[in-house]
Amino acid sequence: MFTKKFVLRAAGASLAAFITLAVQPLRAQPSSESKEIEELKREVAELKQEVSDLKKQVTTAPEGRLKKKVTYDGKAYVEKAIVEEQKPPVYVVPAGPEIKLALGGYIQANFEDGDVSAFEGRFGLTALKDRFRLRRARINLTGEFFEQFDFKIEGDFENSDGISSNRTAFSGTDIFINWHQFPWAQIKVGQWKAPFGLEQLTPDPTLFTIERSLPTGAITPERQIGVQLWGQPFASVWPEQKDLLTYYAGIFNGNGRNTTINDNNNFMYVGRLELMPLNGKVFGQNSFLKLGADVLNSRDDKGTNISQTLNLLVNADGSLSPFVLPGADERTAWSVDAWLKLGPFDLIGEYLEEYVNGRTVNGVSPGFANFTTNGYYITAGYFLIPNFKLWFSGRI
Repeated sequence: MFTKKFVLRAAGASLAAFITLAVQPLRAQPSSESKEIEELKREVAELKQEVSDLKKQVTTAPEGRLKKKVTYDGKAYVEKAIVEEQKPPVYVVPAGPEIKLALGGYIQANFEDGDVSAFEGRFGLTALKDRFRLRRARINLTGEFFEQFDFKIEGDFENSDGISSNRTAFSGTDIFINWHQFPWAQIKVGQWKAPFGLEQLTPDPTLFTIERSLPTGAITPERQIGVQLWGQPFASVWPEQKDLLTYYAGIFNGNGRNTTINDNNNFMYVGRLELMPLNGKVFGQNSFLKLGADVLNSRDDKGTNISQTLNLLVNADGSLSPFVLPGADERTAWSVDAWLKLGPFDLIGEYLEEYVNGRTVNGVSPGFANFTTNGYYITAGYFLIPNFKLWFSGRI
């Protein structure tokens, strides 16, 4: 094969040379060179036939790529070119004219020194030791398909913190499909953060601190499995002000993440409204003002852990443990929040409150007194340089 290709190139060069030599005499002495012309025509015809034969060989050659193979016939080593069969490529065919797929993830780590988790009453032998902590190590896949759906699949490699016994290995965080054909009425199904609490809904990489405040951890429902209707009513009629109003209304099991069973036949109902009256330039700086309000209602059965960080039970050593319901209850919670951004300056505040009332089921009393838990936080930050923030946070 290699030899024939070389001949083809040489033949082409020879043909060009013959034609060059032939044309000049023909112009000078057209009548005395008839024999030479006939000879040239014959050679050109032979070259054309050889080119045609080479083309047929290339066309009929088996698919694949050539590679050298050395064999030994007992006397000498012989090298020859053979055709290596190639496997057909793998194709991903989109189901619609547009498709998007993105692989992402992030890692967050910190160092803890002193009375780690002292806020939980962990001192002495029960205190957590000084440590380097891999706080989050997540990988996710997001995409769009059929032009009307988007999805996200995310998992966390680092769930064990020595406290939360139900998070000890790689597990799912966000796993959902969202139908977005109508921006003012989208439907979301799967597992994600229930729409309650500004700080809870703020993505981890954009938080000012690596940890959320105690009120957020104690009162917000975090990730749940369910279905949600949400949207932006002005997205179609007033596109330039689509962020002016956003609503969320969801129904969830209420048992937390990665739990497919429900503790009873009741569900958790969660709703949120967001209003953004300011979104534009102030003194030439990107600015916005976002206001939010949330509401939640849930009926839970005995034995349900209503919050991983609602630490109400006092152990014998003085440490605190998450509150597991000794009897059935009905919870109602609400919150209000505000986020003001003026160029490099941010001011964020939120207040949350929850009422946990006992509920008698089949004549069995709840076994605990009604109580109310509440809290707030205020966070201020200022960008000294792009993507570097000096922050101060006051939390109670």
